[in-house]
Amino acid sequence: MSEQSKNTTLRNRKESSEVTLETKTENQPLPQDFPLPDTEEKQTRRQKAVSQTFLTSANLANHLPTGTVLAFQFLAPIFSNQGECDSASRLITAGLVTICGLSCILSTFTDSFRDKKGTVCYGFATVNGLWIMDGSATLPPELAANYKLRFIDFVHAIMAALVFASVILFEQNTVSCFYPSLTVENRKILMAMRVGIGVICSKLFVVFPTKRHGIGFPLPDA
Repeated sequence: MSEQSKNTTLRNRKESSEVTLETKTENQPLPQDFPLPDTEEKQTRRQKAVSQTFLTSANLANHLPTGTVLAFQFLAPIFSNQGECDSASRLITAGLVTICGLSCILSTFTDSFRDKKGTVCYGFATVNGLWIMDGSATLPPELAANYKLRFIDFVHAIMAALVFASVILFEQNTVSCFYPSLTVENRKILMAMRVGIGVICSKLFVVFPTKRHGIGFPLPDA
């Protein structure tokens, strides 16, 4: 066979291979033709739920004494050793949770007023009126009746305890201290508890508003 015939045969085979390869490429479905998994959609929903939960908890935290919340958020990582607790640090962390929780509850029974000099005076609500802590001022009986202990104070005390529990659940170091090996299902339960507390308490704060300006809360207008 001549040299020219060999070259022609090789050229024809090469062209035939290119045509076959091009045909396979055209027939192969493109990546966008395949249905995309709903992973991205699920992730977006989860992120929205987490974001909404953080926002709700942040708004509800305004119903807690500011100093108590800040103290807990600052001390919890230190006392819990960044979530790696031994028996001693777990005990100290439990004490911190107890003290801050009691502070949130007791603060709902406090109120304040301004005396004739404009000084803010704090006291505890009682069945007879307002017990001034430092005894620097007294309220007339007609004004003291406005500060009496009421049923709504106990409702707010319960809600304060629930909201502070939500704050604790958001503090990962504290959660890891008491529950070092949480499963995926347990984490889902904690997330559901946060959302539930946020929804329930937000509704209750609307239904049962309070006019008290206790310790750690915004002061009344002068």
